[in-house]
Amino acid sequence: MNGNKPIEQIMENAAASVEMEGYTIDRKSKEWCQKLLRNEITMQEYISLIKKKAGVKA
Repeated sequence: MNGNKPIEQIMENAAASVEMEGYTIDRKSKEWCQKLLRNEITMQEYISLIKKKAGVKA
């Protein structure tokens, strides 16, 4: 999936792109994304965590 790039490098690159657009990513969101990339949580679980953090009802 990631080729030879470690997840940390992938996350750093993605965060830099998002921050260039004027957004910020907090530590918890990065942690959840890393878990998703490691297949420790499903996409549905990730989306649920992000929605809950944003105060969006499921």
